[in-house]
Amino acid sequence: MTAHQIATRGEWLKARLGLLEAEKELTRRSDELARRRQELPWVRIDKDYRFDTDQGGASLADLFGGRSQLLVYHFMFGPDYAAGCPSCSAVADGFDGSVVHLANHDVALVSVSRAPLAKLQAYKQRMGWTFPWVSSGDGDFNFDFNVSFTEAQQREGTVDYNYRRAGHALDITPAPEPVVQFAAMCGTVAPVYALDRPGLSAFVREDGVVYHTYSTYTRGVDSLWGMYQWLDRAPKGRNETGAWFRRHDEYGKA
Repeated sequence: MTAHQIATRGEWLKARLGLLEAEKELTRRSDELARRRQELPWVRIDKDYRFDTDQGGASLADLFGGRSQLLVYHFMFGPDYAAGCPSCSAVADGFDGSVVHLANHDVALVSVSRAPLAKLQAYKQRMGWTFPWVSSGDGDFNFDFNVSFTEAQQREGTVDYNYRRAGHALDITPAPEPVVQFAAMCGTVAPVYALDRPGLSAFVREDGVVYHTYSTYTRGVDSLWGMYQWLDRAPKGRNETGAWFRRHDEYGKA
C-alpha cells in the first residue's frame, strides 16, 4: 500500500489551491527575473571569433543570420569526444521544435562546440537534428565564455565556471560516478570530459556591432530540458538516483 497521503477530492482541492498561489508567485518572480536579465548592461564584442559552419567559415555576426538577437547553446562536445554529451543531447532534443519559432521572432538559435565540424555533422545526423550547429575549433570563443578550460587550469584548480572557482561536480577529484559514466558514453575519460561545460549565452546586434548580454550555466539551463519540465509535474518528480537517462536512440539497448 502507498505511504503517500490519501485525501478526499475536497481536501485535495484545498491543498491544490494553496499550491496554486505558490505557483503564481513563482510565475511573477520568473517574470521579474526575465526583466532583470533584459536590463543587464551589454558588453561590446570586438574580437573576431571564427566558426566552421555547414556553409563555410563564419563570424559571430554571421551566426545571427540577419536577425538582431542570437542565443548560443554551449554544447559539450570537446575535440577528443567520440560523441556528444548525453545531458546536452537531452537538452538539444527540444531545439528543432523551437528554432523555427525563434527565427520568426528575430532570434537565431545556434549550438556551438569545440569538436571538428565533421564530428558535429555526423552526430547531428545520428540524432536526427536539423538545428544549426557550428564548431568554434581551436578559437577563443568557448574559453572566453567560460565553457571550455585548459589542462593547466584543471591541474592548478583555477577553473572558473558558473561565476565561481572549482565549485562544480566536474571539478571534483576523483570524479563522481555519473561524471565517469557520462565521460565513458562520450568515448573519453572524466578529466577530458570535464574540459568542456554546458551553458547558454545571449548576444544582440545593433548598428553592425555585436554585444554580449547574458550567460548562464549548470542549473541555469535547467528550464531548457523539456523532459525535466514534464517530470517536475509527474507524481514522483525527477526521482533520480543517478545518471538514468540516455541518448534518445540508446534506450532499450543492452
